[in-house]
Amino acid sequence: MASKNQIYLDYNATTPVDPRVVDAMLPYFTEKFGNAGSDHVFGWDAGEAVEIAREQVAELVNCKPTEITFTSGATEAANLTLFGYCEANKSKGNHIITCKTEHKAILDTIQALENTGFKVTWLEVDAKGNIDLKELKHSITSETILVCLMLANNETGFIHPIKEIVKIVHAKGVKLMSDITQAIGKIPVNLKELNLDMAIFSSHKIYGPKGVGAMYINKGNSIETASTIFGGGQEKGMRPGTLNVPGIVGFGKASEISFSEIEKESIRIEGLRNKLEELLLEIEGVRINSKNANRLPNTINISFRNIDGNLLLRKLKNLAVSRGSACTSNTVFPSHVLKAMGLSDELALSSLRISLGRNTTLSDIEFAAEEIKNTVNHLKKAMV
Repeated sequence: MASKNQIYLDYNATTPVDPRVVDAMLPYFTEKFGNAGSDHVFGWDAGEAVEIAREQVAELVNCKPTEITFTSGATEAANLTLFGYCEANKSKGNHIITCKTEHKAILDTIQALENTGFKVTWLEVDAKGNIDLKELKHSITSETILVCLMLANNETGFIHPIKEIVKIVHAKGVKLMSDITQAIGKIPVNLKELNLDMAIFSSHKIYGPKGVGAMYINKGNSIETASTIFGGGQEKGMRPGTLNVPGIVGFGKASEISFSEIEKESIRIEGLRNKLEELLLEIEGVRINSKNANRLPNTINISFRNIDGNLLLRKLKNLAVSRGSACTSNTVFPSHVLKAMGLSDELALSSLRISLGRNTTLSDIEFAAEEIKNTVNHLKKAMV
Protein backbone atom coordinates (compact mmCIF):
# COMPACT_ATOMS: atom_id res chain seq x y z
CA MET A 1 0.00 0.00 0.00
CA ALA A 2 1.64 3.21 -1.18
CA SER A 3 0.79 6.90 -0.78
CA LYS A 4 2.98 9.64 -2.27
CA ASN A 5 5.98 7.27 -2.32
CA GLN A 6 5.30 6.13 1.24
CA ILE A 7 4.93 2.37 1.56
CA TYR A 8 2.98 0.78 4.42
CA LEU A 9 4.65 -2.41 5.64
CA ASP A 10 3.35 -2.66 9.20
CA TYR A 11 0.26 -4.84 8.75
CA ASN A 12 0.96 -6.75 11.98
CA ALA A 13 0.35 -3.49 13.85
CA THR A 14 -2.94 -2.75 12.12
CA THR A 15 -4.62 -2.93 8.74
CA PRO A 16 -6.66 -0.43 6.72
CA VAL A 17 -10.38 -1.10 6.88
CA ASP A 18 -11.51 -2.83 3.70
CA PRO A 19 -13.94 -0.62 1.72
CA ARG A 20 -16.40 -3.54 1.65
CA VAL A 21 -16.30 -3.54 5.44
CA VAL A 22 -16.95 0.20 5.59
CA ASP A 23 -19.97 -0.23 3.31
CA ALA A 24 -21.37 -2.94 5.57
CA MET A 25 -20.91 -0.76 8.67
CA LEU A 26 -22.33 2.54 7.43
CA PRO A 27 -26.09 1.82 7.83
CA TYR A 28 -25.55 0.97 11.51
CA PHE A 29 -24.33 4.49 12.25
CA THR A 30 -27.38 6.20 10.77
CA GLU A 31 -30.36 4.21 9.48
CA LYS A 32 -30.05 1.13 11.72
CA PHE A 33 -28.62 2.85 14.78
CA GLY A 34 -30.63 0.97 17.42
CA ASN A 35 -29.30 -0.49 20.65
CA ALA A 36 -29.05 -4.27 20.24
CA GLY A 37 -30.61 -4.64 23.69
CA SER A 38 -33.74 -2.59 22.92
CA ASP A 39 -37.06 -4.42 22.58
CA HIS A 40 -38.39 -2.76 19.43
CA VAL A 41 -37.75 -2.92 15.70
CA PHE A 42 -34.61 -0.77 15.81
CA GLY A 43 -33.16 -2.97 18.55
CA TRP A 44 -34.23 -6.17 16.82
CA ASP A 45 -32.50 -5.11 13.59
CA ALA A 46 -29.31 -4.31 15.49
CA GLY A 47 -29.49 -7.55 17.45
CA GLU A 48 -29.95 -9.56 14.28
CA ALA A 49 -26.92 -7.86 12.71
CA VAL A 50 -24.83 -8.79 15.75
CA GLU A 51 -25.82 -12.45 15.49
CA ILE A 52 -25.06 -12.55 11.76
CA ALA A 53 -21.63 -11.12 12.53
CA ARG A 54 -21.15 -13.71 15.27
CA GLU A 55 -21.82 -16.43 12.69
CA GLN A 56 -19.34 -14.86 10.26
CA VAL A 57 -16.60 -14.63 12.90
CA ALA A 58 -17.29 -18.20 14.01
CA GLU A 59 -17.02 -19.46 10.43
CA LEU A 60 -13.59 -17.85 10.03
CA VAL A 61 -12.18 -19.83 12.96
CA ASN A 62 -14.52 -22.86 12.66
CA CYS A 63 -16.35 -22.79 15.96
CA LYS A 64 -19.96 -22.45 17.13
CA PRO A 65 -21.36 -18.90 17.14
CA THR A 66 -22.38 -19.39 20.77
CA GLU A 67 -18.69 -19.83 21.64
CA ILE A 68 -17.87 -16.26 20.56
CA THR A 69 -18.14 -13.29 22.94
CA PHE A 70 -17.55 -9.83 21.52
CA THR A 71 -15.18 -7.46 23.32
CA SER A 72 -13.49 -4.11 22.62
CA GLY A 73 -10.35 -5.87 21.38
CA ALA A 74 -7.89 -8.68 22.04
CA THR A 75 -6.37 -6.96 25.09
CA GLU A 76 -9.72 -6.75 26.86
CA ALA A 77 -10.46 -10.32 25.77
CA ALA A 78 -7.15 -11.42 27.33
CA ASN A 79 -8.03 -9.77 30.63
CA LEU A 80 -11.56 -11.16 30.69
CA THR A 81 -10.44 -14.67 29.82
CA LEU A 82 -7.39 -14.91 32.06
CA PHE A 83 -8.90 -13.26 35.12
CA GLY A 84 -12.27 -14.93 34.56
CA TYR A 85 -10.83 -18.42 34.24
CA CYS A 86 -8.33 -18.09 37.09
CA GLU A 87 -10.95 -16.63 39.43
CA ALA A 88 -13.36 -19.46 38.70
CA ASN A 89 -10.72 -22.18 39.08
CA LYS A 90 -8.42 -20.94 41.85
CA SER A 91 -9.71 -23.60 44.23
CA LYS A 92 -8.15 -26.22 41.90
CA GLY A 93 -4.68 -24.69 41.89
CA ASN A 94 -2.71 -21.47 41.53
CA HIS A 95 -0.11 -22.24 38.86
CA ILE A 96 -0.02 -20.76 35.33
CA ILE A 97 2.47 -21.56 32.56
CA THR A 98 3.25 -19.14 29.75
CA CYS A 99 6.16 -18.13 27.52
CA LYS A 100 8.56 -15.18 27.57
CA THR A 101 7.75 -14.21 23.97
CA GLU A 102 4.01 -13.67 24.42
CA HIS A 103 2.40 -10.35 23.50
CA LYS A 104 2.42 -7.71 26.23
CA ALA A 105 -1.37 -8.02 26.51
CA ILE A 106 -0.78 -11.53 27.84
CA LEU A 107 2.46 -10.93 29.74
CA ASP A 108 1.15 -7.90 31.64
CA THR A 109 -2.14 -9.61 32.51
CA ILE A 110 -0.38 -12.72 33.79
CA GLN A 111 2.05 -10.49 35.72
CA ALA A 112 -1.00 -8.90 37.36
CA LEU A 113 -2.29 -12.36 38.29
CA GLU A 114 1.15 -13.21 39.68
CA ASN A 115 0.94 -10.11 41.84
CA THR A 116 -2.33 -11.40 43.33
CA GLY A 117 -0.74 -14.68 44.41
CA PHE A 118 -0.69 -16.96 41.40
CA LYS A 119 2.56 -18.77 40.65
CA VAL A 120 3.84 -18.42 37.09
CA THR A 121 6.35 -20.45 35.07
CA TRP A 122 7.85 -18.36 32.25
CA LEU A 123 9.08 -20.80 29.59
CA GLU A 124 12.30 -20.03 27.72
CA VAL A 125 12.59 -20.24 23.92
CA ASP A 126 15.36 -21.26 21.54
CA ALA A 127 16.96 -19.14 18.80
CA LYS A 128 13.94 -19.69 16.53
CA GLY A 129 11.41 -18.75 19.20
CA ASN A 130 10.25 -22.27 19.99
CA ILE A 131 9.62 -23.61 23.48
CA ASP A 132 11.02 -26.94 24.67
CA LEU A 133 8.01 -29.30 24.73
CA LYS A 134 9.74 -31.49 27.33
CA GLU A 135 10.17 -28.44 29.57
CA LEU A 136 6.48 -27.64 29.12
CA LYS A 137 5.50 -31.17 30.09
CA HIS A 138 7.76 -31.23 33.14
CA SER A 139 6.53 -27.79 34.25
CA ILE A 140 2.93 -28.96 34.65
CA THR A 141 2.17 -29.89 38.24
CA SER A 142 -0.90 -30.82 40.27
CA GLU A 143 -1.34 -27.09 40.98
CA THR A 144 -1.34 -26.05 37.29
CA ILE A 145 -4.71 -24.76 36.12
CA LEU A 146 -3.79 -23.04 32.87
CA VAL A 147 -1.21 -22.95 30.07
CA CYS A 148 -1.25 -19.80 27.92
CA LEU A 149 0.69 -19.85 24.64
CA MET A 150 0.15 -17.83 21.47
CA LEU A 151 -0.40 -19.43 18.09
CA ALA A 152 1.79 -17.03 16.07
CA ASN A 153 4.26 -14.45 17.32
CA ASN A 154 3.48 -10.86 16.39
CA GLU A 155 7.14 -9.83 15.99
CA THR A 156 8.79 -12.76 14.20
CA GLY A 157 5.78 -14.58 12.77
CA PHE A 158 6.93 -17.83 14.43
CA ILE A 159 4.09 -20.38 14.62
CA HIS A 160 4.05 -22.59 17.71
CA PRO A 161 3.30 -26.32 17.23
CA ILE A 162 -0.03 -25.77 18.92
CA LYS A 163 -1.50 -29.21 18.14
CA GLU A 164 1.36 -30.93 19.95
CA ILE A 165 1.08 -28.43 22.80
CA VAL A 166 -2.66 -29.10 23.18
CA LYS A 167 -2.03 -32.85 23.42
CA ILE A 168 0.61 -32.40 26.13
CA VAL A 169 -1.52 -29.99 28.15
CA HIS A 170 -4.77 -31.97 27.89
CA ALA A 171 -2.99 -35.24 28.77
CA LYS A 172 -2.19 -33.58 32.11
CA GLY A 173 -5.81 -32.50 32.62
CA VAL A 174 -4.98 -28.82 32.19
CA LYS A 175 -6.64 -26.18 29.99
CA LEU A 176 -4.96 -24.19 27.23
CA MET A 177 -5.63 -20.59 26.24
CA SER A 178 -4.12 -19.12 23.07
CA ASP A 179 -3.69 -15.63 21.64
CA ILE A 180 -4.51 -16.25 17.96
CA THR A 181 -4.65 -12.57 17.05
CA GLN A 182 -1.78 -12.51 14.54
CA ALA A 183 -2.67 -15.84 12.95
CA ILE A 184 -6.26 -15.25 11.87
CA GLY A 185 -6.62 -13.92 8.36
CA LYS A 186 -3.03 -14.92 7.52
CA ILE A 187 -3.23 -18.71 7.89
CA PRO A 188 -6.25 -21.00 8.27
CA VAL A 189 -7.21 -21.33 11.94
CA ASN A 190 -9.55 -24.22 12.79
CA LEU A 191 -10.48 -24.03 16.47
CA LYS A 192 -12.50 -27.24 16.36
CA GLU A 193 -9.52 -29.12 14.94
CA LEU A 194 -7.00 -27.48 17.30
CA ASN A 195 -9.24 -28.21 20.31
CA LEU A 196 -8.14 -25.08 22.16
CA ASP A 197 -10.02 -24.38 25.36
CA MET A 198 -9.94 -20.58 25.08
CA ALA A 199 -8.69 -18.08 22.52
CA ILE A 200 -8.64 -14.34 21.87
CA PHE A 201 -8.38 -12.28 18.68
CA SER A 202 -9.13 -8.89 17.17
CA SER A 203 -10.85 -7.23 14.21
CA HIS A 204 -8.31 -4.62 13.17
CA LYS A 205 -5.70 -7.21 12.18
CA ILE A 206 -7.99 -8.56 9.43
CA TYR A 207 -9.04 -5.30 7.71
CA GLY A 208 -11.89 -4.69 10.12
CA PRO A 209 -12.44 -1.71 12.45
CA LYS A 210 -10.46 -1.02 15.61
CA GLY A 211 -12.20 -1.33 18.96
CA VAL A 212 -13.70 -4.81 18.40
CA GLY A 213 -12.38 -8.21 19.40
CA ALA A 214 -13.52 -11.61 20.50
CA MET A 215 -12.99 -14.25 23.14
CA TYR A 216 -13.62 -17.91 22.36
CA ILE A 217 -14.67 -20.40 25.02
CA ASN A 218 -14.85 -24.06 23.93
CA LYS A 219 -18.29 -25.29 24.99
CA GLY A 220 -17.29 -28.93 24.56
CA ASN A 221 -14.42 -28.78 27.07
CA SER A 222 -16.23 -27.83 30.31
CA ILE A 223 -14.65 -24.39 30.73
CA GLU A 224 -15.76 -22.52 33.83
CA THR A 225 -15.17 -18.76 33.87
CA ALA A 226 -16.27 -15.99 36.21
CA SER A 227 -17.48 -12.52 35.30
CA THR A 228 -14.91 -9.86 36.15
CA ILE A 229 -16.75 -6.74 34.98
CA PHE A 230 -20.34 -5.85 35.76
CA GLY A 231 -23.12 -3.56 34.64
CA GLY A 232 -25.53 -5.46 32.41
CA GLY A 233 -26.40 -8.79 30.91
CA GLN A 234 -24.96 -8.26 27.44
CA GLU A 235 -22.89 -11.11 25.97
CA LYS A 236 -24.35 -13.44 28.63
CA GLY A 237 -22.82 -11.30 31.35
CA MET A 238 -19.26 -12.00 30.25
CA ARG A 239 -18.78 -8.58 28.69
CA PRO A 240 -21.57 -6.23 29.83
CA GLY A 241 -22.16 -2.88 28.19
CA THR A 242 -23.90 -1.56 25.10
CA LEU A 243 -22.69 -3.48 22.07
CA ASN A 244 -20.66 -1.68 19.41
CA VAL A 245 -23.01 -2.73 16.62
CA PRO A 246 -21.25 -0.98 13.68
CA GLY A 247 -17.89 -2.34 14.82
CA ILE A 248 -19.24 -5.86 15.30
CA VAL A 249 -20.88 -5.76 11.85
CA GLY A 250 -17.53 -4.68 10.42
CA PHE A 251 -15.74 -7.49 12.26
CA GLY A 252 -18.21 -9.94 10.79
CA LYS A 253 -17.79 -8.66 7.24
CA ALA A 254 -14.00 -8.62 7.57
CA SER A 255 -14.15 -12.24 8.76
CA GLU A 256 -16.33 -13.22 5.82
CA ILE A 257 -13.89 -11.65 3.36
CA SER A 258 -10.85 -13.21 5.03
CA PHE A 259 -12.49 -16.62 5.02
CA SER A 260 -13.13 -16.46 1.28
CA GLU A 261 -9.75 -15.00 0.28
CA ILE A 262 -7.22 -16.42 2.75
CA GLU A 263 -5.89 -19.34 0.71
CA LYS A 264 -5.12 -17.34 -2.44
CA GLU A 265 -3.90 -14.29 -0.53
CA SER A 266 -1.51 -16.16 1.78
CA ILE A 267 0.21 -17.74 -1.23
CA ARG A 268 0.58 -14.35 -2.94
CA ILE A 269 1.93 -12.63 0.16
CA GLU A 270 4.38 -15.43 0.97
CA GLY A 271 5.82 -15.05 -2.53
CA LEU A 272 6.32 -11.33 -1.96
CA ARG A 273 7.87 -11.93 1.46
CA ASN A 274 10.32 -14.47 0.03
CA LYS A 275 11.29 -12.03 -2.72
CA LEU A 276 11.89 -9.26 -0.19
CA GLU A 277 14.01 -11.55 1.98
CA GLU A 278 16.05 -12.57 -1.06
CA LEU A 279 16.77 -8.92 -1.82
CA LEU A 280 17.56 -7.98 1.78
CA LEU A 281 19.94 -10.90 2.25
CA GLU A 282 22.19 -9.23 -0.30
CA ILE A 283 23.09 -6.74 2.46
CA GLU A 284 26.21 -7.76 4.35
CA GLY A 285 25.74 -8.61 8.02
CA VAL A 286 21.96 -9.18 8.08
CA ARG A 287 20.10 -11.88 9.95
CA ILE A 288 16.49 -12.89 9.42
CA ASN A 289 15.11 -14.04 12.75
CA SER A 290 13.16 -17.33 12.80
CA LYS A 291 13.95 -17.68 9.07
CA ASN A 292 14.03 -21.48 8.95
CA ALA A 293 11.09 -21.95 11.28
CA ASN A 294 7.38 -22.31 10.53
CA ARG A 295 6.31 -18.67 10.18
CA LEU A 296 3.41 -16.50 9.12
CA PRO A 297 3.59 -15.90 5.36
CA ASN A 298 3.67 -12.10 5.70
CA THR A 299 6.26 -11.42 8.42
CA ILE A 300 9.98 -10.65 8.32
CA ASN A 301 12.04 -9.78 11.37
CA ILE A 302 15.51 -8.72 10.28
CA SER A 303 18.58 -7.60 12.24
CA PHE A 304 21.41 -5.42 10.92
CA ARG A 305 24.79 -5.81 12.59
CA ASN A 306 26.66 -2.66 13.62
CA ILE A 307 23.80 -0.36 12.66
CA ASP A 308 22.10 2.18 14.93
CA GLY A 309 18.49 0.97 14.91
CA ASN A 310 17.04 4.33 15.96
CA LEU A 311 18.86 6.11 13.18
CA LEU A 312 17.90 3.45 10.65
CA LEU A 313 14.21 3.75 11.49
CA ARG A 314 14.33 7.57 11.28
CA LYS A 315 16.10 7.48 7.92
CA LEU A 316 13.50 5.15 6.40
CA LYS A 317 11.01 8.00 6.05
CA ASN A 318 9.31 6.46 3.03
CA LEU A 319 8.64 3.12 4.73
CA ALA A 320 6.19 2.31 7.52
CA VAL A 321 8.03 -0.48 9.32
CA SER A 322 8.53 -1.10 13.04
CA ARG A 323 10.90 -2.49 15.62
CA GLY A 324 8.29 -4.80 17.10
CA SER A 325 4.83 -4.69 18.61
CA ALA A 326 2.92 -1.44 18.18
CA CYS A 327 2.03 -1.70 21.88
CA THR A 328 5.70 -1.16 22.81
CA SER A 329 7.09 0.65 19.77
CA ASN A 330 7.44 3.96 21.62
CA THR A 331 9.93 2.49 24.06
CA VAL A 332 13.68 2.45 23.56
CA PHE A 333 14.13 -0.96 25.16
CA PRO A 334 15.20 -3.95 23.04
CA SER A 335 12.42 -6.33 22.01
CA HIS A 336 11.61 -8.82 24.78
CA VAL A 337 10.91 -11.38 22.04
CA LEU A 338 14.32 -11.05 20.38
CA LYS A 339 16.08 -10.93 23.76
CA ALA A 340 14.37 -14.18 24.75
CA MET A 341 15.63 -15.69 21.47
CA GLY A 342 19.20 -14.89 22.48
CA LEU A 343 19.91 -11.67 20.59
CA SER A 344 22.10 -9.08 22.28
CA ASP A 345 20.63 -5.71 23.24
CA GLU A 346 22.57 -4.10 20.41
CA LEU A 347 21.35 -6.53 17.75
CA ALA A 348 17.78 -6.48 19.03
CA LEU A 349 17.74 -2.70 18.85
CA SER A 350 18.99 -2.80 15.26
CA SER A 351 16.13 -5.04 14.13
CA LEU A 352 13.08 -4.24 12.01
CA ARG A 353 9.72 -5.97 11.71
CA ILE A 354 8.35 -5.83 8.18
CA SER A 355 4.83 -7.15 7.71
CA LEU A 356 3.05 -7.38 4.37
CA GLY A 357 -0.65 -7.24 3.66
CA ARG A 358 -3.53 -7.29 1.22
CA ASN A 359 -2.47 -4.07 -0.54
CA THR A 360 1.25 -4.89 -0.83
CA THR A 361 2.54 -5.15 -4.41
CA LEU A 362 5.74 -6.34 -6.05
CA SER A 363 6.70 -2.73 -6.78
CA ASP A 364 6.28 -1.95 -3.07
CA ILE A 365 8.66 -4.79 -2.23
CA GLU A 366 11.26 -3.70 -4.75
CA PHE A 367 11.04 -0.07 -3.58
CA ALA A 368 11.36 -1.12 0.09
CA ALA A 369 14.36 -3.33 -0.58
CA GLU A 370 16.14 -0.53 -2.42
CA GLU A 371 15.36 2.00 0.32
CA ILE A 372 16.64 -0.30 3.06
CA LYS A 373 19.77 -1.26 1.13
CA ASN A 374 20.68 2.34 0.35
CA THR A 375 20.01 3.51 3.90
CA VAL A 376 22.04 0.72 5.52
CA ASN A 377 24.95 1.26 3.14
CA HIS A 378 24.84 5.01 3.78
CA LEU A 379 24.91 4.46 7.56
CA LYS A 380 27.84 2.07 7.22
CA LYS A 381 29.85 4.58 5.18
CA ALA A 382 29.09 7.32 7.70
CA MET A 383 30.59 5.15 10.45
CA VAL A 384 33.90 4.66 8.65
